Amino acid sequence: MLAEKIFNDYKEAMKARDSLKSSVLSFLRADMLNLATAKKKDKLDDPEIITVIRKQIKQRQDSIEQFTSGGRLEMADKEKKELDILKKYLPAEPSVEEIKRLIEEVVIALEANGLKDMGRVMKELSIKLAGKADGRLVSGLVKQRLSPPS
Repeated sequence: MLAEKIFNDYKEAMKARDSLKSSVLSFLRADMLNLATAKKKDKLDDPEIITVIRKQIKQRQDSIEQFTSGGRLEMADKEKKELDILKKYLPAEPSVEEIKRLIEEVVIALEANGLKDMGRVMKELSIKLAGKADGRLVSGLVKQRLSPPS
């Protein structure tokens, strides 16, 4: 289970005195505990943990953009290292080709023919790709597929 792996990696990082990794995993565990408390559960299941990890990844990506645009490259590098640690806990993302194939299947199944159907297509894809692919990437590919050729 993902929660156990995160906890064991946290313990190993503490033993190895890896302050960056132990700090990242400590914050991740705290977010997981907060969500579990909010949902009135003892433990989160893997899809819920992946949601927490994706939220933290998004925060790191936003911070990297802000630090880079502000000229704080040393802080951006630290955030990139933290981002790399978090990404190790996500399942392997499907390739762009696999996502495009899935988009095509959904478009055909829903008989979608334009950007007006984007919401329906995205809803179906979010079920099929639950936590496996970056939402921005999927959204961009769907928009590209549903847009009329120029």
